[in-house]
Amino acid sequence: MALVSEFLGQLTLGFGGKEARFPTVVPAANFDPEKDASWIDTAIKTKGVEEHIIIDILTKRTYAQRREIALEYERKAKKDIITALKGALSGSLENVILGLMRSTVQYDAFELRASMKGLGTDEESLIEIVCSRTNEELLEIKKTYREMFKKELEKDVAGDTSGDFAKLLLALVQAKRDEPSNIVDYEKIDSDARALYEAGVKRKGTDVATWITIFSERSVPHLQKVFERYKSYSPYDMKESIQKEVKGDLEKSFLTLVECFENKQLYFASKLNDAMKGKGVKEKVVNRIVVSRCEVDLLKIRKQFKKQFGKSLFATIVEHTRGDYQRALLNLCGGDD
Repeated sequence: MALVSEFLGQLTLGFGGKEARFPTVVPAANFDPEKDASWIDTAIKTKGVEEHIIIDILTKRTYAQRREIALEYERKAKKDIITALKGALSGSLENVILGLMRSTVQYDAFELRASMKGLGTDEESLIEIVCSRTNEELLEIKKTYREMFKKELEKDVAGDTSGDFAKLLLALVQAKRDEPSNIVDYEKIDSDARALYEAGVKRKGTDVATWITIFSERSVPHLQKVFERYKSYSPYDMKESIQKEVKGDLEKSFLTLVECFENKQLYFASKLNDAMKGKGVKEKVVNRIVVSRCEVDLLKIRKQFKKQFGKSLFATIVEHTRGDYQRALLNLCGGDD
């Protein structure tokens, strides 16, 4: 069956090695995939479906453990777990649970494909994923995208976007960013800061190509110093300069990059806060961040959320969501702060 080959072919994929992980979902102790698979089978077959059992098992296991459960389920039930879950669940809960049945890199690849498939483009998803992932993550996403969809990510991005926005995304997807160095090159920091100023605020019309090169090729620690140095040339900081010089999706992309370079977890915390403001919840945004970051850095995102907004992510989810969907998100959130 398709799921078996997909899972067996899925290697444990890294996320850059150099970045420490702060997951909220960690391996379950005394893990028994056969027992979990049996419980899920019973929950699905029960009249009315026992969603809470499915939720409490799959949101409290890592992807590696969910993969084992899926294989056991297939062996026992003689059908793949994805098909069974699709038949048993619906709405936002279904989206969260099915998202968890993919590895983090598979999930990113799937979300990128969904953002460009069919009529119209979901630029928000495209910008968030491409602008926030590391070189290593982007290389893995490209490889997985090719395996899952038999398409090249670069070609799909080029076909679905245009102008300078397309050029920036394609430069990022090429994953040519310098690796961090122990040597601080003050001359290059000054040169890049001056180049950003002269390509933007100093002149009439923006030399976007220069901005794209510097933003997509320099290491993150280098760019943090460049943005600090930039203030000695420009009357505006980098974010203010972006807002003055470019508009639309290009502006959003450059701003996302700056925010991620400065504090990636704060960027995600702010996105979650914005998605749960007011009456309606932007469930797609909440799902994407919680599912994609729960085995990466959601613990740090939680801390940033509380620090920045004075209220825990857990309490915010309780306030803005309901029922089984809420239960799933709270389990993935991993606790209150």
